[in-house]
Amino acid sequence: SDTTPLLNGSSQDRMFETMAVEIEQLLGRLTGINDKMAEYTNSAGVPSLNAALMHTLQRHRDILQDYTHEFHKTKTNFLAVRERENLLGSVRKDIESYKSGSSVNNRRTELFLKEHEHLRNSDRLIEETISIAMATKENMTSQRGILKSIQSKMNTLANRFPAVNNLIQRINLRKRRDSLILGGVIGICTILLLLYAFH
Repeated sequence: SDTTPLLNGSSQDRMFETMAVEIEQLLGRLTGINDKMAEYTNSAGVPSLNAALMHTLQRHRDILQDYTHEFHKTKTNFLAVRERENLLGSVRKDIESYKSGSSVNNRRTELFLKEHEHLRNSDRLIEETISIAMATKENMTSQRGILKSIQSKMNTLANRFPAVNNLIQRINLRKRRDSLILGGVIGICTILLLLYAFH
């Protein structure tokens, strides 16, 4: 019936908590396995430029990130539904007692129900905003990891090929010297033009 809560009894709460703890343990084990895979790919015996190995590792990291995100999202939704059910149950009791007290309070009860509906909509919008913010944060974190890996690869290549690094430094020095010479020539020409224009 309408007065029966959707989530009733403490047995479901205990079952949910048990399942949540079990899933968190499994996610922890999966994280440990990913860390061991990363250590293996970074070890000295494995070629650092093996693209297939790096792709497999990144794919497993993405899967772990998706699983973790879905678990936290489901857990948050369940807790929100449980809190909402508890709130609705107490609100229903208050409304029933309020109605039984006097028939004049029907208008106030309707206003109270409308306000409660507004609060539920606001709560839903806040949950959606939080989930979007969490997804954005996870994307930013993954992009930062990708940029760090690219930077480490570039540093590794630069350390492996010092001749290329020296050549790049020489090119940069010549470009800077040419820029200074060009700037000096332009400055002298500008001064001569100004002197010619005022004489």
